Amino acid sequence: MNKEILTDEVQGFIEKNLKADVVAISLAKSPFKEVPSRELASQIKGRQTAALKLPTWAETSGIYYPPSLNLEQASSEGLARYKARLVSGKVLVDLTGGFGVDAFFFSKSVERVHYCERDADLAAIAAHNFNRLGVHDIQVHPGDGMDRLQELTSRGAEIDWIYLDPSRRGRGGRRVFRLSEYEPPVVELLPQLFSASRHVLLKTAPMLDLTEGIKQLGNVREVHVVGVHNEVKELLWWLDKEWTGPPELVAADLKYPSQPLRFTASEESTTEVPFEMPLKYLYEPNACMLKAGAFKTAARAYNLYKLHPSTHLYTSPALVPFPGRRFEIKALLPYKPGKLPYRKANVSSRNFPESVATIRKRNRITDGGSVYLFFVRCLDDSLCVLETEPV
Repeated sequence: MNKEILTDEVQGFIEKNLKADVVAISLAKSPFKEVPSRELASQIKGRQTAALKLPTWAETSGIYYPPSLNLEQASSEGLARYKARLVSGKVLVDLTGGFGVDAFFFSKSVERVHYCERDADLAAIAAHNFNRLGVHDIQVHPGDGMDRLQELTSRGAEIDWIYLDPSRRGRGGRRVFRLSEYEPPVVELLPQLFSASRHVLLKTAPMLDLTEGIKQLGNVREVHVVGVHNEVKELLWWLDKEWTGPPELVAADLKYPSQPLRFTASEESTTEVPFEMPLKYLYEPNACMLKAGAFKTAARAYNLYKLHPSTHLYTSPALVPFPGRRFEIKALLPYKPGKLPYRKANVSSRNFPESVATIRKRNRITDGGSVYLFFVRCLDDSLCVLETEPV
């Protein structure tokens, strides 16, 4: 951490160049003896990123930004706020603190946060920023989080929650997706974590298979599939040492103000839903609902008809609120390859024997335009084309 970056002169330069080309700044000669051009560019780039991802940080003067990878791996404010709503009590230990975004928002829900970070420089940056943000109930611990956890428990500290966001990058920076490849090794650490606290909140990559994760982790009370704008961003696992029941699955896209869908796998499998041929409106579930497996649950929750047991699209005669894309159906056509009256459209394939690429090639349909075509299998097992437009 280069403290010269925090001088008024350097901060003024950063403020004046927020819209500048960071590549040009990194290649130009620095006007400051103690601050290289690459560090100036890094701070400006960090502020630009924060303006979209972390507005609280961007709007606070004197914030120090870490290398781009640390900022990329940090939670957005919306996701961090969501996590903070899941915890409560007096003490939370964040074992993998990073840039400190999650710790900052956890401090709004618990009385004391212990932030732990192996990277001493990153820990110093977080400590400085917590001070600038006016937060004084976060205790920063540079070093291994498990060592700090053991120290706290040896002193008899009562810990309500442990938060863990393990690294999902292996050798050479490659992304890893299995729990066994995470660092620190989550499954191996669970006995130690549960000896320190009843509750563990674990963040994993969106690609992790839910069934496999539930099997490996055990004591899973809730799994939150959280996304933004139809993209799954995080899987959050609430592990409860005393929980023996089935886990509740929660699908939440922060774009939509409606309450997240909550259900169990058993409820999903036993729910009876109505089916119907396409009516006036079509509904496409968001990615979080699909990842969580809320296929029948979504139809039940929003009083919709399903098009087919294996076609995860819904329909209704009247428009209703829905946490996903909504379309008005303009035409329903049987699928006759090569005879469709469309040359340009947005194409989706659902429970259909042909991929989007094959459909485009066989029917000479280019991408784009205002028409949205859904190639689907309908209730009577016929292959249909739905011409729609967004609502």
